[in-house]
Amino acid sequence: MSTDTNEIKVFISHRDSICDECQEPLGRNAWVRLAGERGALCLACADLDHLAFLPTGDAALTRRARKHSGLSAVVLRWSSARKRYERQGLLVEEQALAQAERECLEDRASRERRSVREAIRRDELDQDYVSRFANRVRALYPSCPVGREQVIAEHACRKYSGRVGRSASAKRLDDESVRLAVVAHVRHAETNYDKLLTQGGDRFEARDQVRDSVERVLAAWAEVSKHAHGGSESPAPAF
Repeated sequence: MSTDTNEIKVFISHRDSICDECQEPLGRNAWVRLAGERGALCLACADLDHLAFLPTGDAALTRRARKHSGLSAVVLRWSSARKRYERQGLLVEEQALAQAERECLEDRASRERRSVREAIRRDELDQDYVSRFANRVRALYPSCPVGREQVIAEHACRKYSGRVGRSASAKRLDDESVRLAVVAHVRHAETNYDKLLTQGGDRFEARDQVRDSVERVLAAWAEVSKHAHGGSESPAPAF
């Protein structure tokens, strides 16, 4: 057992007990706080009887409840088998426990939504096609950042999306279709195109403004392939 020395500790007695302050018989398995010269106090005399008990087992809930509770106490019971006190749970304020439960439910709902999105995403991807598309991106643009070809392929090839990777020519891994997918990615990821759109700009005007930036990135990413193809020109600009 490991507890903070500053924590308030409540012990579950293994024998009949009496509160040393109110003299109330507490019976066996009483919950008491040891208060030095005042002796063993029941929870009412220890001013802890308004707290709610949170059993061990949910670390996230316990952590949050402790954080939100101005007053808390760890509950301990003696284990005859292990010859030590073991943590049973935590006493916390009711509103702190309620808030912690809400936060954990929100987290759980968020995880469930993410799980559903991931399942849909997996269903929308033809992994073999995505892999071949990514390999073609890498072949045409060998200097693009590592892993970027996968990002481009997954975005372009998602089923039912109507994106460039779903066209018949793209499915043949036509260079032009692959290039258009790379251009779309570069426009969003490597330029201020999205910012221009958020400022209310027309998308065609915004594309004109980032045209040179896109072409520079494409040229840099395709540089090695130019030599690999015996000095042939890099893929033409997308515009």
